[in-house]
Amino acid sequence: MQLFYEPTLTIDTKEFCFDKTESKHIIRVLRKKEGDILHITNGKGILFSGRISSALASHCVVQIELIEHKPKPWNYYLHIAIAPTKNMDRLEWFVEKATEIGIDEITPILCARSERKILKNERLEKILEGAMKQSLKFQLPKLNELQTLKSFLKKTHEGQLFMAHCDETDRKSFKNELVHNQKITVLIGPEGDFSPEEIKLAIQQKFIPVTLGESRLRTETAALVSAQSVAFFNE
Repeated sequence: MQLFYEPTLTIDTKEFCFDKTESKHIIRVLRKKEGDILHITNGKGILFSGRISSALASHCVVQIELIEHKPKPWNYYLHIAIAPTKNMDRLEWFVEKATEIGIDEITPILCARSERKILKNERLEKILEGAMKQSLKFQLPKLNELQTLKSFLKKTHEGQLFMAHCDETDRKSFKNELVHNQKITVLIGPEGDFSPEEIKLAIQQKFIPVTLGESRLRTETAALVSAQSVAFFNE
């Protein structure tokens, strides 16, 4: 199955026209023609099957013939708050791979030792969409705007709350603390790690300090290990 993404589709949609860029890709590159079936998701757990009624490179129109609700294949809600890496390629890699594995929400956080203090979400959104389509998932992860760790901690967070850090203080094993079918929030700090003050503040907000193992991991690796650990645990 080749999956397309269109967030405006609803269960009431009967006909849809792709924009000029996507129309050109469908007709000129993929060589689709009238009568062909396209599979489209709105990123909200719904799969639309539509038949091409107009196959123009500037105007590809589909008639929706079938609507299917696709439940999320994982039974937990994973929210990772991560300090953006100085090298954007590394953050983009994490966003892509975490989407393939299964993640629900990502929040970039600005920490005391952050090397990147400005972040534009447009490219990350495209990577999320591409990874969702490539891995044949029908739920697009939510990507929040960059915010300070302090403002993030002031918000209400439900479920299991974790902060992964390397400071030689009392930390629990992440995998041993996990509970099945939970909402899980994990804080991942910058390359220089969270400051002692940030660790103290997170603990005050009921976040449990955890270790992801003996190795010192890069930011994006630690975040992906967290995502994979939750996925394995809930299988």
